[in-house]
Amino acid sequence: MSYQNSPEGEGPLIVVGGPGGEVGSAASVAGERPRPAAPATVVADGTGAVVARTPFLSRRWVRIVGGLVLPAIILIVWQVTSTSGVFTSAQLPSPAMVWNAAIDLAQRGLLGLYVAISTQRVLIGFACGAALGLVLGAVVGLSRLADILFSSTLAAVRAVPSLAWVPLLILWFKIGEDSKIILIAIGAFFPVYTTVAASLKHVDRHLVEAGRAFGLNGIRLFTTVQLPYVLPSVISGLRLALAQAWLFLVAAELIASSMGLGFLLSDSQNNGRTDRLFLAIILLAVLGKLTDSLVGLFERWANRRWA
Repeated sequence: MSYQNSPEGEGPLIVVGGPGGEVGSAASVAGERPRPAAPATVVADGTGAVVARTPFLSRRWVRIVGGLVLPAIILIVWQVTSTSGVFTSAQLPSPAMVWNAAIDLAQRGLLGLYVAISTQRVLIGFACGAALGLVLGAVVGLSRLADILFSSTLAAVRAVPSLAWVPLLILWFKIGEDSKIILIAIGAFFPVYTTVAASLKHVDRHLVEAGRAFGLNGIRLFTTVQLPYVLPSVISGLRLALAQAWLFLVAAELIASSMGLGFLLSDSQNNGRTDRLFLAIILLAVLGKLTDSLVGLFERWANRRWA
């Protein structure tokens, strides 16, 4: 243990050294208030062993049960409202009517077909649009010349509504899978491109210089240093892109499709089948949540990979 004068003139510093003489800690004797202790994250059980304490709201079963509370309330309110006579069955069908509509479509072999076709379109379009958005976003975010050339034009194209693309794509690619997948890819492209380009412009330059000092350049520098640094932004962009993909899917299938959940929406409206209309909306919500959970799994893997 040794004593040194404080550079601030507040009193001596006590420097505690380890067995080998290394400095272990320093604390000011005068002029410094004691800091409150951090909240404990471990506790001792009855046997004296130290075990980790998980916060109540972070426990998995609490999150699962808590996530089901609001859907349960909505279902109860829906049931009470639909059976109280406030709305007719044509305006608001009961949950039982929607369930029976799902069983009817499933028995006819249409429900699974519509779900599979729409999901396939979304996944293919999302993969194409997100990949292109990642590549072009990286180029624009890392190159000032590319930023000058592409940013203004892409910002203008991003402002075009989704329905404005439908007539043009039908004219070019007819009423087929190509036009729908391209429209979905357009919807998925811009969230990924925007978040990646914006986040890469703010990567810590000292971190980049450290990577170059270790001999990293080009693709290796991007995948090893820059991409892991902006990973949270990339994941947020992917989730926004997936939501956009479902929105653009409905836009495509509402106008130019004979199968899928968007077609089920328009066909139910034309035939006055409000029960099927509600069924399509619920299926879109469930599928959107499931695919978002897949991105969440990818986020966990990526965090373990690049942590």
